[in-house]
Amino acid sequence: MKNLKNILVYVISLFFFQMGIGQDENTFTNPILEDGADPYAMLHDNGYYYFMVTRGNRLELWSTKDLTQVENIGSKTVWNAPSVGENSCCIWAPEIHHVDGKWYIYYTAADASNEGDHSRYVFVLENSHQDPMQGEWIDRGKINTKYSGIDGSIFKYGDKRYFMYSPYIDDHSDIAIATMSNPWTLNDDETILAAPKYDWEKTGERSILEGPSFLEGPEDEVFIVYSAGACWDDNYSLGMLAAKKDSDFTKAASWKRFSKAVFEFSTESNVYGPGHHSITTSNDPNEYWLVYHAKDKPELGCSQRSTRIQRFGWDKEGRPDFGAPWPLEKVIQKPK
Repeated sequence: MKNLKNILVYVISLFFFQMGIGQDENTFTNPILEDGADPYAMLHDNGYYYFMVTRGNRLELWSTKDLTQVENIGSKTVWNAPSVGENSCCIWAPEIHHVDGKWYIYYTAADASNEGDHSRYVFVLENSHQDPMQGEWIDRGKINTKYSGIDGSIFKYGDKRYFMYSPYIDDHSDIAIATMSNPWTLNDDETILAAPKYDWEKTGERSILEGPSFLEGPEDEVFIVYSAGACWDDNYSLGMLAAKKDSDFTKAASWKRFSKAVFEFSTESNVYGPGHHSITTSNDPNEYWLVYHAKDKPELGCSQRSTRIQRFGWDKEGRPDFGAPWPLEKVIQKPK
C-alpha cells in the first residue's frame, strides 16, 4: 500500500512538473520539419494546410489542420520521378495550387541522362479530385518558358493568372514573369523583372535570385518576395520587389527593387541561410506566416535545412515586416 502511494505521488508530481515547464497544446517550437528544404504551404478553404518540400526523386504531400504537426503526421508520396526522360531527376521546390476546381503541382526537374542547369525546367501535374491526397496526378509536361530554370510559382490577380520562375541566363539566375493561357501554358509576354544586383544577392561563381512568391499588401501595393544568394551560403536571404496594384505586372518598370534584404541570417539566434520561403495565413486571414528553411549552424552547405514558420506583420506603409529569424528555443503561439 505504501508503494502504491509512492507511485501515485510520483505520477502526480510528474504531471504538475510537466505542466509547470510550459507544455501547452497551443504553442510550438521550430523547426516544424527537420528535413524540410524549399517548403511550400497553402491554406485551402476547407481549413486544411497542404504542405510540400524538396525530396529529390519524388513528390510528397502533407494534409493537416495544424501546420506545426507535419513532422508527426507523415506524408503521402503522390508521384515518383520516371527512370528516364526530361523530368527523371533532381525534383526540387514543389508547390501545390488550386485552380478552377483542380489541383496543380509545379516542380523543378532535370534529365538524369543529361543533368545540369541547361536541362532543368519547371513541370506541372494535374489532379481533378477534390481531395489532392486522392485521385490521379496527370503529367501536363514542361512549362513553355523561354529559358531553362527553376522554382515555378503561380498567382491570380484581377482577371489574369501569372507564372513566375528563376531562369538561368548566362552566369546568373533572375526573376521572370509571364501571363498564362491555362495552368500549364504561358503566353508570349515573358519578362525579366530582376537580375542579381547587390552584393548580398551574389554568391561565388553564380549570382542567384530564385524562389519567387506573390503577396498582396493591405494598401496599394503587391510584392514579389524572392530568395537571393544560394542554399550553400550562410548569407542566403530574402529580397523584395513592389508594384502598384493597378500596374502592369509584366513590365519590369512597374516593380520597385529594395536595396537591402528583408529577411536575413542571425548569428545571435543561430539561424543561417534563411530562405526559399512561402507565405500563408492562418484561419484568421489577418494572421500571416512566413514558411522558410534555414540551418542552425554555419558552413553546412545545402545540408540540414529545416522548415521553420513565424508570424509577420506590416509596417506603416503597408509593406511586410518579416523581422529577424526566431531562435529554435522560442516558444510560439500556434496559428489561430
